[in-house]
Parts: sequence; structure tokens; C-alpha cells
Amino acid sequence: MGISVGLVLHHHRPEAVELGIRALEWCETCGVEGRLPAVDAELLGRPELGEADDAVFGKGLDVCLSLGGDGTMLRSTDLVARHEVPVMGVNVGRLGYLTTVDPDELEAALTAWHAGSLAIDERMLLDVTVETAETEVQTAFALNEVVVERAEPGHTVSVVAEISGKRFTRYLADGLIVATPTGSTAYSLSAGGPIVEPGFEALVLTPVAAHMVFNRSMVFAPSTEVRLTIDGYRPAIVSIDGRQLTRLEPGQSVLCRASDRRARFVMHGETDFHTVLKDKFGLEDR
Repeated sequence: MGISVGLVLHHHRPEAVELGIRALEWCETCGVEGRLPAVDAELLGRPELGEADDAVFGKGLDVCLSLGGDGTMLRSTDLVARHEVPVMGVNVGRLGYLTTVDPDELEAALTAWHAGSLAIDERMLLDVTVETAETEVQTAFALNEVVVERAEPGHTVSVVAEISGKRFTRYLADGLIVATPTGSTAYSLSAGGPIVEPGFEALVLTPVAAHMVFNRSMVFAPSTEVRLTIDGYRPAIVSIDGRQLTRLEPGQSVLCRASDRRARFVMHGETDFHTVLKDKFGLEDR
């Protein structure tokens, strides 16, 4: 079988389309198959390269090229993580935590990957099981976080947290976040959670605008399971990595635990987590 490269594009940045065209030209020059989700293929004007079923898009890919920012990286990971396909992130726009390739390095990075000279960085994923009825179960992966939040504006949601099968407490808050170390610099951080190096494996539970005295984040070992059950009479919304997944009614739950699978990122250049963190926050050396 030949080599296959998947392309996933930011849908609102013209630069991503230009990079997609360049990436396909590189594929054609090197005799490599290029494949895109159907909507991305239409965006590039190459519908014949589109895969209509997102669930099988990653099957058989050797690498997935993410052309955008961290949001596009999250989408790319969601598309290919179940197939354990590595993702190479090309940064379009603001500095990202996950993208390591500058646009002008696109062809050089692809050539280096093709030659087998780039390293792979593995990140923890969450297995997410949403139980919305006795016979209905949804499962998904999360790279950044799972969020259980209020469904009705202006109201809090009541959520019971169980830690490894034991009731911990009932939260009254705008929501609760279960984050990975990779996701600790996303929504969890804005809600007051800690920054955790992405090389660690841990679950970070952070309440959002808690209406109670105990409003602290907690960091759990990767063997810990966190179950969040909707209490009271108001429903909640479950989102995974910024994508709304489903609605939870009172009595329904979401279970979060470390996955056996890993997100795999192709690394290019010398940029590390601490350098990006300093740049993001404008930190000085002195």
C-alpha cells in the first residue's frame, strides 16, 4: 500500500486553503495519496478527495496534517485518534500550544516526516462515556477536556461528583471541567485551574463559578475515574473539546477516565511547552 496523508483545514482562514493546496501539490510530487473530510475537500475545490464518513477518515492514514490552530488540532485528533494516526500541526494565526510547524516550513516538514526524521510526542486522552438512558451509551475521546455545564442561562447546575466509585460532594456551579494535562492550559486554566505539564498523566477537576465555599481544582492520578451525575431538576450540556455532544437530564451521568489510546503529535523544530507558555503570557526572563 502507498503512503496516505490526511488534511484537515480551518474553515474560516484563507491561509489554511492556500496551505492545503500546497500540501496536495507536495503529495502529488512525491506520489503520496491525499485525503480530506468531505467538507474540507469541497473547501479546496477537490471533492473527489473527500471522505464522507468522518468515522473512517483516519483509517489507513500515515499522518494527518492539521492546517489551522489548536482548535483544528482538536478536530484532527478527534477524527484520527481511534486509528492512532499521528497529527502534524501547521500554525495559521495565533501561537498555539499544539502546532509546531510554521507555514513557510510546510514542505520541509512534510519531507522530513516522509524521511522518518521527526519525533512523535504522545499525549494522554480521556475515554468519555455518557449514559443518557438505561440502554443508551455514547463514547468519545477528549484531548483537552470534558465540560458539564448549565443548559439554562442564568441558572446554576447541580452535579454530584464521584471519585473512583465513591461519592465526593455535590457541586452547585455554572459547570465542571475534567481536563487532561494538555487541556490544563485551555478552559480549565481560565476557570482558575492549575497548569500541568503535558508529559504528565492526570485528571484535573475544576469547577466553573462554584456557588459554594469549596471551589478549588483537584488533580487526580491517571487511575482515577471521575463520574459526574446531574442532580436536582435542571438539565446540563456535555461538551468535549469545544464540541457540544449531548444534553443530560437529572439522574444521567458522564464518566471520565484515562484512555488506553494516546494522541500522537509529529514534532518539528525546538519549540517546547515552557517557551510557548512564556510567549502566551508575555513572561520575561528577568
